[in-house]
Amino acid sequence: MPETPDPVLVLMGVSGCGKSTVAGIIAGAMGWDLQEGDTLHPPENVAKMDSGIPLTDDDRRPWLELVAAWIREHTDNGLPGIITCSALKRSYRDVLRGPHVVFVHLTGSPEKIGERLTARLDHFMPASLLDTQLATLEPIEPDENAIVVDVGGSPGQVAAEIIARIRSFGWGTEPRGTENAS
Repeated sequence: MPETPDPVLVLMGVSGCGKSTVAGIIAGAMGWDLQEGDTLHPPENVAKMDSGIPLTDDDRRPWLELVAAWIREHTDNGLPGIITCSALKRSYRDVLRGPHVVFVHLTGSPEKIGERLTARLDHFMPASLLDTQLATLEPIEPDENAIVVDVGGSPGQVAAEIIARIRSFGWGTEPRGTENAS
């Protein structure tokens, strides 16, 4: 049995890398809570992105605070979960990180991600903002509690790799709700 509770995973990366799809697969397989971070954006942020206007750090601050609150509610109560959040800059990740928080950086070639973005019809983030997101993205540093996963495979393959890696740390090995069963 792991010495620490199951974590909250922050699936991060640029728009179009597969955060929502992969998070849904993992949450279903693990029985963990799932929060789509995009739904926490204030309407003003959604309108800006929908118009092709990149968000500023000031625009992101209230959104990051809501994401962090969801994470803390889970970690403070020992509950595992998965939340999607671009978390492009170290300073954004610093707002979110804490005990039992693991960043899962979904990365891939700009071409592959661009193809996914242009094929996506139901999202407010236009493909035209990919270049600004890639320019903003700061790599994971060694002191951040993170896993980096390439999204070159299918979403199911990517999710399976993430599940295998978190289980290798001793997390997610018991079905949720059975930890104290006798």
